[in-house]
Amino acid sequence: MRFTKLVPNIFYEDIKDGLNLFTDCLEFSVGFSDFDSENPCCIVQKDALSLFLFQNKEFADKDRPEIRLHTDNIEDAFAKISRTHPQFLHPNLNTITLRPWGAKEFALRDNTNVCVIIQQW
Repeated sequence: MRFTKLVPNIFYEDIKDGLNLFTDCLEFSVGFSDFDSENPCCIVQKDALSLFLFQNKEFADKDRPEIRLHTDNIEDAFAKISRTHPQFLHPNLNTITLRPWGAKEFALRDNTNVCVIIQQW
């Protein structure tokens, strides 16, 4: 059995919150959108990564995910994000920190408490 990609679903009460984090801050692009439906959704993409964003209050209330993005240049990612979108820096990990497991990390959190940890091994 072989898998080639993991594509998470992230639910928001207002899909604009997800677009602010993933397209504005992290520079993903919208590859597919259905914003005019009863249940708006879209696929955001960057490099080989994809995420489904859904507007669904019931599911958003049940789960605020934490995901990790690996990078090969955490210093550049941190410099850019801290300069352009400092409001997303997570108060508990708002600088690049060497973690006990050997990875360098910093974290982002949007106003709905979706957490994205940027990580370099």
